[in-house]
Amino acid sequence: MDIEYEALGDASHPTMLLVMGLGAQLIHWPDTFCQGLVERGFHVVRFDNRDSGLSTSLNSLGRPDLADVVGQVMRGERADVPYRLDDMAADAVALLDALGIERSHIVGASMGGSIGQLVAGHYPERTRSLVSMMSTSGRPELAAADREVVRAILDRPPPDDREALIRYVVRVRQVVGSPSYPESEAEHRALVERVLARAYNPDGNDRQYAAVIASGHRVELLQKLRVPTLVLHGEDDPLLPQEHGRDTAMLVPGSKIEVYPGWGHDIPRGLIPTLVERIASFCSAAG
Repeated sequence: MDIEYEALGDASHPTMLLVMGLGAQLIHWPDTFCQGLVERGFHVVRFDNRDSGLSTSLNSLGRPDLADVVGQVMRGERADVPYRLDDMAADAVALLDALGIERSHIVGASMGGSIGQLVAGHYPERTRSLVSMMSTSGRPELAAADREVVRAILDRPPPDDREALIRYVVRVRQVVGSPSYPESEAEHRALVERVLARAYNPDGNDRQYAAVIASGHRVELLQKLRVPTLVLHGEDDPLLPQEHGRDTAMLVPGSKIEVYPGWGHDIPRGLIPTLVERIASFCSAAG
């Protein structure tokens, strides 16, 4: 497994490992967000999860039937999927090994938050602190995503129609975005074009989604966490409503939570200074 990564800042400073979400690439962590953390004294490492960006693509394993995976889980069966979130957490720790980093702050967004929770739970000796952003415990009875968001995500065009694909991703970014920190269609399009020029792997996206479905909830693991934990969530997150963040914080003993009004399911430019300050202060205090 080859993992594409980028390291920023002084390697002698405390490391902050940034873990991105479903189908996202390391460049979905805004440069200004990363640089802000570097300026606060951290060695920042961002990377592509398996099956995204420039990391190993597992297309030889085929495209999973997501409906079948859901059915297996609902019947109480062990779903037949290429890999699970535990494997993706192991990738993150293997990257730390490769870089010679003994312990790191783990900052995960969305699915990356779930992966970060697993790193903190299964590898506490490698975890300085955990920041779980716009993520979830995976508890199935929590509030569902907004219907408009679900419709937008499911309306995926054929992968060979590049213009339709750009419009599709821009539309998804718009419907999950932050109402108090809107970004223009041109800004969305610029990022989408940059992402697609770097890599596009729709089957990998589905394998990651299958991993999320098959991995179930992390209620018991979160209840046993003993690393300093900060939960950050948007009050207006339409994909994972704020209940998901509140549930995560309720489960982790001694955790802290910040819920921001007007924040959706993205990392908007206007909120970056606030997020950088809160994360840097928390992680610095955690040691």
